[in-house]
Amino acid sequence: MPPKNIVTKEQIIDAALEQTRKGGIDSVTARNIARMLGVSTHPIFSYFDSIEALKTEVFRAARLVYKEYILRGFEEKIPFLGIGHQYMRFAAEEKELYKLIFLTPGYSGKGGSGETFDYSFGLIKDAVMRIYNMDEKKAECYYRILWLASSGLATMTVTGSSDLSDERQSAIMTQVSLAVCKAIKEIPGFEDGDFDREKLFTELVSL
Repeated sequence: MPPKNIVTKEQIIDAALEQTRKGGIDSVTARNIARMLGVSTHPIFSYFDSIEALKTEVFRAARLVYKEYILRGFEEKIPFLGIGHQYMRFAAEEKELYKLIFLTPGYSGKGGSGETFDYSFGLIKDAVMRIYNMDEKKAECYYRILWLASSGLATMTVTGSSDLSDERQSAIMTQVSLAVCKAIKEIPGFEDGDFDREKLFTELVSL
């Protein structure tokens, strides 16, 4: 009989997740993970056909960490802004996991901004519809615009190009939130992009 593995599949994934936190997803190699666990590379390949298969599991594990952050946002006084705060906190505290989830398009058939937006919106859709009194289409428009704005701020944080304080970032997100909510509520067809842009801009610049 072949010898039993001395580590579990979950331990390998946990080690690979920690390695990703330290050196990014490209640092997840059989040799690095085996060294972390104090074993040979054999147990790794008894559970995974390839390192790419292990990296796919790391992506899934990273997304669960992201979900924990987002769910904590619901506990704040204003849940939707709380989610924005937690999104940017995730970027600040888990830079390499943020890069994996949001800045690594099409990773092993997973990841990329499109899929992650759908995943994120699915977590908070009901809350946005209830709190802001919007139907699903308006809620998706509202969240998409704020998600793009917060993604810009978060990416600046991850790349070290932001000098904005947490308070300033929060103020910016509040401004964007109010502007988008007002537009959705007061401009018919805004969520579909079906409105007279020229007329609206002419009226606004004349104020």
